[in-house]
Amino acid sequence: MSRKEIFIRYERCTGCHSCELACAVAHTSDGDLVGAILRGERPQKYLWVEDIDEKKVPTVCRQCEDAPCVAVCPTGAMFKLDENTNVCNLQQCIGCWMCALSCPFGAIGRNEGKVVKCDRACLNEEGIPACVRSCPTGALVFMTVEEFEAERRKEAVASLLK
Repeated sequence: MSRKEIFIRYERCTGCHSCELACAVAHTSDGDLVGAILRGERPQKYLWVEDIDEKKVPTVCRQCEDAPCVAVCPTGAMFKLDENTNVCNLQQCIGCWMCALSCPFGAIGRNEGKVVKCDRACLNEEGIPACVRSCPTGALVFMTVEEFEAERRKEAVASLLK
């Protein structure tokens, strides 16, 4: 079975930032935004919605199979956790930024001099990431390449029949 990935339907993104908020909340100690703020936690998002030429573009780590960020990390802080996920050990990260420079998708950010990227740590019982669950327009989907391709073909055919 193919691995599932987060795909983006750019034409559906409205720039509401629900995905960013859901990601940040999911990464708090108890998944509660207000509680996190009251405890002094600073919720951190692991994806970004960029505004490019009046289009909204979610940017999320693609968890590359042959990840350039893992290959260039001089300390081994960036590593492949399993066949589906690349993560960063913040204790080993020296903030050199080589991983971000090598990322072809611009999906690696910084927080307090350390790497910030999607770690897929916010999956629910069904294995769906918080960002995908929160997207009100379906701009973010979590499926296999084959499922995504089939869906796109159906959408293309449906638009031709209109």
